[in-house]
Amino acid sequence: METGQLTYTTADLDLSAVLQALADPVRRSIIERLAREGEVPCGGFGLTISKSTRTYHFRILREAGLIEQREEGNRKLNTLRRDEIDARFPGLLEAVLAD
Repeated sequence: METGQLTYTTADLDLSAVLQALADPVRRSIIERLAREGEVPCGGFGLTISKSTRTYHFRILREAGLIEQREEGNRKLNTLRRDEIDARFPGLLEAVLAD
């Protein structure tokens, strides 16, 4: 059973929140990895930051509507909401990922 999952529509994506989330290099690295590999568990990113800091970054990305998380057993799997982001802000992810 999933609890506390945020559900966004394309119209709910706020440009300011998305840009603020993408301004951080750690969060951009998460987005880049998800764009390349699809679904990745929280612990699968190899980030050299504390678990609480990692949780904070995933929360920012989730609340901005950039990622979706789902639970599978004792893992949280992350997915980039690329179709929704591209529909709302055409070219944004392409520009960020080309950096």
